[in-house]
Amino acid sequence: MSALAPTLQAFFTDRLTQQRQASPNTIAAYRDALKLLVTFAAERTGASPSNLDIADLDTEMIVGFLDHLEHERGNSATTRNARLAAIRSLFHFAALRHPEHAAVIERVLAIPPKRTDRVLITYLSDPEIDALLAAPDSTTWTGRRDRALLTLAIQTGLRVSELIGLRCGDVHLGTGAHVVCLGKGRKQRMTPLTRETIDVLRAWLRERAGQPLAPLFPIRSGTPLSRDAIERRISIYAARAAGSCPTLTGKVVTAHVLRHTAAMRLLHAGVDTAVIALWLGHEDVETTQIYIHADLALKEQAVARTTPLNTTPGRYQPSDTILAFLDSL
Repeated sequence: MSALAPTLQAFFTDRLTQQRQASPNTIAAYRDALKLLVTFAAERTGASPSNLDIADLDTEMIVGFLDHLEHERGNSATTRNARLAAIRSLFHFAALRHPEHAAVIERVLAIPPKRTDRVLITYLSDPEIDALLAAPDSTTWTGRRDRALLTLAIQTGLRVSELIGLRCGDVHLGTGAHVVCLGKGRKQRMTPLTRETIDVLRAWLRERAGQPLAPLFPIRSGTPLSRDAIERRISIYAARAAGSCPTLTGKVVTAHVLRHTAAMRLLHAGVDTAVIALWLGHEDVETTQIYIHADLALKEQAVARTTPLNTTPGRYQPSDTILAFLDSL
């Protein structure tokens, strides 16, 4: 067995799981990226995956793999960069264990990420929110669960992984009502709840009748909703809501769009971007700037405050007293 196989195994069992205590989502993303890489390299070299060596994953192989992702698998540049980040993390770990491969590792770590275009975010307007919340069938258990989930997601801006991880005991509806979640980077945060959200969650918790550690939004068997299930339910309701709200026609609505919607509602209410960053659990306030770029209303307000182009620049000077007299006639 080559040096790559035990290094790859130790990367997941020691580095990610024990040392970094990475989230299941991070481990799954790294697993998928490295599985694709090993499969690609095995096909290129003709060797079995367990017999691949670190030297086989040189710069030419890694760049060829990244090009394969874009041109043959149809992945975006963002996905390409995410795969590269997983590879770089593995090679940083390998550098400590196999200095004999330092030259190969150094060249791989020097591969730069690909520059990507920044696109405007998508979010829902108030009429679109109302139509989406009215889409679930409130006469069914599933519809009432989904309406509670959509209401909470739009008001709090929780990530889909955070929604999945919520337990019944994480919702506090007394004085200072809030929801507690374990966010990205294992950071715990509290998000306050509005009166409308409190009423919906109180009714759902009464019907849910779950123990504090039970999932807040389960399927019939009691296990939490999966990411795919939540995205699928949102797509169904968005298509149904388009019947009463034509602006939803053709708009792709995802769980992350609901998160963007929460941020834009805070921005329109005049909340400072630093507070929005804390609300959403952003590591860097700069991440929150995307909402300012997407807000056309703020830009229109800025234009309204500017001096018209045909205005002569300079300070105001009062007219001569004789001219002022003549002007008054």
